[in-house]
Amino acid sequence: MRRITSVFTSLAAGALLATSVAAQTELTVYTAVEAEDLARYAETFNESNPDIKINWVRDSTGIITAKLLAERDNPQADVIWGLAATSLLLLKSEGMLEPYAPAGVEALDVKFVDADNPPAWVGMDAWVAAVCYNTIEAEKAGLTPPTSWQDLTDPQYAGQIIMPNPNSSGTGFLDVSSWLQMFGEEGGWDFMDGLHSNIARYTHSGSKPCKLAAAGEIPIGVSFAFRGAKSKAAGAPLEIIVPSEGVGWDMEATAIVAGTANLDAAKALVDFTVTKAANEMYNTGYAVVAYPGIAKPVEYFPEGLLEAMIDNDFEFAANNRAAILKEWQSRYDGKSEAK
Repeated sequence: MRRITSVFTSLAAGALLATSVAAQTELTVYTAVEAEDLARYAETFNESNPDIKINWVRDSTGIITAKLLAERDNPQADVIWGLAATSLLLLKSEGMLEPYAPAGVEALDVKFVDADNPPAWVGMDAWVAAVCYNTIEAEKAGLTPPTSWQDLTDPQYAGQIIMPNPNSSGTGFLDVSSWLQMFGEEGGWDFMDGLHSNIARYTHSGSKPCKLAAAGEIPIGVSFAFRGAKSKAAGAPLEIIVPSEGVGWDMEATAIVAGTANLDAAKALVDFTVTKAANEMYNTGYAVVAYPGIAKPVEYFPEGLLEAMIDNDFEFAANNRAAILKEWQSRYDGKSEAK
């Protein structure tokens, strides 16, 4: 009798374990979030959702956007967590997103929420363009600090500037789309022609130009302000310059991919992305977050940056994305670094 009881106990334990394993849902999540942050994102989410496993697919904004468009007829992702809002607007226009109003979304700043009801996407945080200027390397090269975007076309900066490629980098695309908005189409391309003359190379990462400037490999990196502030706080000899004409910006956002077979788990993840806990997590990597009152002051974040943010036309950027990128590539891609 003891042996029979033991057998039943073993079978019951095995069944319980199998049920536990089967209960864990796996979500394929596409993201452009910095790779160093992904483990922290998953760990924080799993504190309240231990039964959902995240399988990350991470690359730069342009590559993730192109991958999603290529998979339009056979989606491989369940959720997009951390991709430029301009990309999500494009995906929305293609009918590729599942509208969903996450629990608590009403607490977010309305600028961070798609206007449709229910929204197709919800914002997380914003990143803002800036110029990272290495004072030591600039002095060695005999440079004077720029104060505007137009200053960067001055011949003194020839070969001294690195910026991101907009085809692969969200930061690069927000730069290009904002210049076209600020200077007009003809003026924007004229400006970029002049800037191109001074570019050493285009990177495939939005943070890399500032990292290279911080490391002393180039005097000037066109990047985003928070990366510059982090590098300066770590001891890099940087000035973070806010160009006088204004600065472009974009937000990271989240959405459910239409057709996911794991809709309940996807909704649970998107519910989490709008919580205070999630926004506190975003604030460790971004100075501007969607949940009001959460963002803490960032050491070395440049004064006047938020006021310098342009009135960004996200619809313009999304609707003209393909044409803008095609034109940019035809003009300037010869200086892009190898992928």
